Amino acid sequence: MIIAARYLMTGDGRSVLENKAVLTGADGKIKRIGAKETLRKDFPEEEYKDYGDATLLPGLFDMHVHLAYWYSQPDSFNYGPQLVMLYALQHAQSAFERGITSVRDMSSAHGVCKNLKLAAEKGFVTIPHITHTDTGMCMSGGHGWEEVAQVDGPWEVRREIRRQVRDGAEWVKILTTHRSHIPEYTQEELDAAVDECHRRGIKCGVHAGTNPGIQMCIDAGFDTIEHATFMTLDHAKQMAEKGIAWTPTIMAYTLLYDICKENLEKNAGAPVNDPVMQKEMKDYQYFEPAYRAYKEHFKEFYDTGITVIAGTDMVMYQSPLLPLPRELQYMVEYGITPVQAIQTATSNPAKVLGVEDERGLVKEGLDADLLVVGGDLSKDITCLNDVKLVTLGGRKVFENGIRYVGTGNMFM
Repeated sequence: MIIAARYLMTGDGRSVLENKAVLTGADGKIKRIGAKETLRKDFPEEEYKDYGDATLLPGLFDMHVHLAYWYSQPDSFNYGPQLVMLYALQHAQSAFERGITSVRDMSSAHGVCKNLKLAAEKGFVTIPHITHTDTGMCMSGGHGWEEVAQVDGPWEVRREIRRQVRDGAEWVKILTTHRSHIPEYTQEELDAAVDECHRRGIKCGVHAGTNPGIQMCIDAGFDTIEHATFMTLDHAKQMAEKGIAWTPTIMAYTLLYDICKENLEKNAGAPVNDPVMQKEMKDYQYFEPAYRAYKEHFKEFYDTGITVIAGTDMVMYQSPLLPLPRELQYMVEYGITPVQAIQTATSNPAKVLGVEDERGLVKEGLDADLLVVGGDLSKDITCLNDVKLVTLGGRKVFENGIRYVGTGNMFM
């Protein structure tokens, strides 16, 4: 198949080519990149589609998702293992409508992501590439204790990591701050977590939004820091120097700020139909400065050279699923270019996940995970809202409003 568009954004944060086309091979790889006319002439037997005034780019990565986060459902008591799995499947497949072909799940119910990946390998379902942790882990009574493993002390932390690796975890997730400046895990526990992961050859991410917890996580040497909402310029410089990536999740905190503000103004803080959101309402005073911290400092931190990776972290009831286009739009609103924003959702994540030799760029030899959106994306990030085509390994999974699932020509 030959896919052509007026613009081609490679995903490297710089390159935008014009009037190019991509030839995908039977092996699901990008076989050739060249001028439209040349490829059409050299491969006349191939299906050819020119999307005209559109942009061709790599499929996107959402680097902070919770596919099986069912706890915020009003009827959560109905969610047994089978329903949780179906919920996660529906969540995963919704990614294609947003141009997402890879996700990193940062804590879901035990075994869900592992079995989703196995189902995809067997051809039962069509879903994005998934890289996943097991459930996260926190101290006893710490952030998320209702949904993650509670472990205390460096050796208990190590033991839990070993159990999770045994059970198929590809990353490890630690949670160490919540809505206060009191860190949850000690430095000794954080150091043990990173050492055990790296000793076993896997990477680890940490939920840390406040100080001194952020500095403790930098000192421990985590591979990614999730949120880092109230980090400083010095923190960003340290992370850039150490190669620690930042997943800001701007959308998550901005949405919470907007929802809480609206509920307080219109409903006088009356209860909402979401048990998780109801708990969040009491933290409104946290969300307003969080929203402002991203808005006022994102560009300053980005300019340090820190590796930014885009993630959405959407878990509220009826919140938009995987709203990655909006996350990238915030980044542009806060000062970077659309081409730079796309890099945070393509080649940067691929490098952090260690799959840069497989995907993350429009490059010959890499997986044909491709996205076509209407318009010139290098000039207007909102073009991401106009998804024309998504391919996964060269196979169409979304086109013209139709999401293809299952095998063969099945679609819905």
